[in-house]
Amino acid sequence: MLSNLKAEFVRKNIDSVKALVDVLGCSEKTARNKLNCETEISVPEAIKIRNKYFKNENFEFEYLFADTPITS
Repeated sequence: MLSNLKAEFVRKNIDSVKALVDVLGCSEKTARNKLNCETEISVPEAIKIRNKYFKNENFEFEYLFADTPITS
């Protein structure tokens, strides 16, 4: 369910669905499906998300895109 990614968006006061729509150029439904792990986020998509919203955070991909919560 990408809980870590969603939580980090909340910490930054960013709507996660709108963020994915913006960076990936997809529909809201596709963004929701990706956030709920119904559709996979590809490696290039993950790189785009991390570079746009978390570039200065030094989060590892394994943390941000884990399908179960990982505490940092």
